[in-house]
Amino acid sequence: MAESENGAAAKRLKTDAENDCGDAGEPSSDSLLSDFEISRILRDGSREKIIFIHGKVKDQDAVVILEKTPIRQDTLSELLKSSPLKLEMKNDVYSTYQLQAPAHLNEIKTTVVCPATEKHVKKYLHQEVFLIEESGEDYRNLTLPYISTQGFSVQWVYNILEKKAEADRIVFEDPDHDTGFVLLPDFKWDQKQLQDLYLIAIVHRRDVKSLRDLTSEHLPLLTNIRSKGEDAIQQQYAVPPSKLRVYLHYQLSYYHLHVHFTSVECDTPGCRVERAHLLSDVIQNLQADSSYYHNRSLAFPLRADDGLLLKFKEAGKV
Repeated sequence: MAESENGAAAKRLKTDAENDCGDAGEPSSDSLLSDFEISRILRDGSREKIIFIHGKVKDQDAVVILEKTPIRQDTLSELLKSSPLKLEMKNDVYSTYQLQAPAHLNEIKTTVVCPATEKHVKKYLHQEVFLIEESGEDYRNLTLPYISTQGFSVQWVYNILEKKAEADRIVFEDPDHDTGFVLLPDFKWDQKQLQDLYLIAIVHRRDVKSLRDLTSEHLPLLTNIRSKGEDAIQQQYAVPPSKLRVYLHYQLSYYHLHVHFTSVECDTPGCRVERAHLLSDVIQNLQADSSYYHNRSLAFPLRADDGLLLKFKEAGKV
C-alpha cells in the first residue's frame, strides 16, 4: 500500500474523519460511521485482524478500514485485573476464555476514505497477484510511459514538505534542497509499540521518482538519509540502528522518492524480498556501478487489476 495512486491516498489517509467526509455540509466525525451503509466486504484479513469495507456515507462512496490495535505492555496489568472472563472450554491443564476488555483497552483503529474513488476501492479489493521481472528496457518502454500517463497525484507529499499538512507529525527535518528530507511516522504505526516502529523519510528533491532514477550522483542524499534518519530515531525513540530495517520499495506506492524505517520486529508485507531493497544495498550497488538501477532487472508484485500488468501482458512479458 505496486500501490500506485493507489498509494497516495492509501499510505497517508487521514484517521481524522473530518478531513475526509467531515467538511462543511458533510457528516461530522461523530456521525460518520453511524451514517455508513455497508455495500460489500472488500477484504477480510483474519490473521492481521483487519477488514476493508466498501459502502456509502450520504450518497458518497466510502471505504472504512477496521483494524484491531496491538495489546500494549503498559496496560497489561489493568487489562488482566479489570476484564471479566467467560469460560469456553476446559481440558486438563488447558482452558480457553473470552476476555471482555474495557472499552478504553479494546480500541479499533479506524481509517475512512471518503469520498472514495474507483481506484481506492480496487486497491483494497482482494486480487490475484503476479510477480513481474522488469528489465531496464521494460522500465523505459512499458513502466515509465504507463506511470507518466496515469496522473498519480503526489500533491499530498508536497503539502507535507511545504508544512501545509501534517507539520506537527514531523519528528526530524534536514531542509537542504539536494540532500534533505523530512522524517515522520507512517500511519500504519500507532506510535505506542516500539516493536511496530514505522517511519518514512520523504526527500525534498522533486526530480527523483524511484529506485530507477538513482545514480551515484544521489549517494550524498542516500547516505544523509541513512545517517541522520538513524540518529533521529535513536534520539527520539531510543531505537539503535541495529534494530532498524531501512529500505526502499519498488514498485512504489507513490512516485516521489521515500525511504522506509521500520523496526526489525515489525512484520509488514512491504518488507518482503520481492518489493523491499535495503538502503545499505542500494548505496553499495551505486558505489560499484552508477547505472546499476538503470540497467538491472527488478522483480515486483502486481495485482490482477493493475493497469501496468496489462501492459506487460500485451508485450508478452507475462
